[in-house]
Amino acid sequence: MIETRATVLENVRIAENIYSLTFATEQPVPVRPGQFCMLGVTGFPLRRPLAICMAEGERITVCYQVKGRGTEMLARGYQRGHTIPVLLPLGNGFFVRQEEKKVAVVGGGVGVFPLVSVIRAYAQEKEIFSYVGFRTRAAVCMQYELQRSKELTVTTDDGSFGKRGTAVQALMENIGRVKPDVILSCGPLPMLRALKNAVGGKIPAFVSLEERMGCGVGACLVCVCSLSGGAHARVCKDGPVFDLTEVDLNG
Repeated sequence: MIETRATVLENVRIAENIYSLTFATEQPVPVRPGQFCMLGVTGFPLRRPLAICMAEGERITVCYQVKGRGTEMLARGYQRGHTIPVLLPLGNGFFVRQEEKKVAVVGGGVGVFPLVSVIRAYAQEKEIFSYVGFRTRAAVCMQYELQRSKELTVTTDDGSFGKRGTAVQALMENIGRVKPDVILSCGPLPMLRALKNAVGGKIPAFVSLEERMGCGVGACLVCVCSLSGGAHARVCKDGPVFDLTEVDLNG
């Protein structure tokens, strides 16, 4: 983990309220698929946790949705040449074992972003079957990266792009044919609940949880989640990736 001031290379809109921000760090940073960073925004005491989509030496790309004043400031206040404080890499990330040859990737909405790093890391050596869902055509993004998969299925809630339905429904329609060795997922809680109900315990599955974070290093306890059996864990420090069977998704 390093704390540095990075230089913004690009900050562009790629879908409705979705931006891609690329910055350069002062030195190369080794990043594992599924890890994240904390970006500082002027005027806001808490940094913004953002999944790392791409990491190539000093060049890091994150994507984010404009939802509040902080991300709005990030979108309009940081352009090429500006510097931004960043803490990275954080979290435990995803890991695919050598014997797991077929990987199903299931993402919903902004949950697609950490999964892009998985596809980039493993597409050359694994068979990646990706199922990603968005609300509408206007929200669809990152297709050029998702298409690195062996097979890609895009769904929208209203059917305006790809198949009508959800990413989990698309996975279950194909699971008998694909027979994945492991499932990696990130998305809203309803999607993760549906995934757990469909495959929990039957196929190894790991999920990246999306939680509000304060510090990103496990000190503030803002992002505590519940585990099966009543225990608790810090999403930033103990996660964000957890075994699907170990997390309580009913909170």
